[in-house]
Amino acid sequence: MKNMIYESKIGNIDLSKVTRLYPAAVVDAQGEVAEMSLEWADMNADKVKITSYVLIFDFTLPKEHIRDKKELHFKSKEELFEAMQEVAQFFQD
Repeated sequence: MKNMIYESKIGNIDLSKVTRLYPAAVVDAQGEVAEMSLEWADMNADKVKITSYVLIFDFTLPKEHIRDKKELHFKSKEELFEAMQEVAQFFQD
């Protein structure tokens, strides 16, 4: 079986156990901080301040109520995309 351990800046992440993997922008809208989709953040860039970017590794099983996730935070969208490309390599072949 292929090694699915991604060595990240927050430690090793077992990609074989990820149930959802998605990027987001962390935005500040008049003091309210939230994670929003990249598309939403781009469309609303004139109304919110993007403070950082995040790649979310969600391990939560279906019907579980307690979220089990790890987040990698980035200062720029370019850094986020680089990490996404690294992770994508595990799912090639």
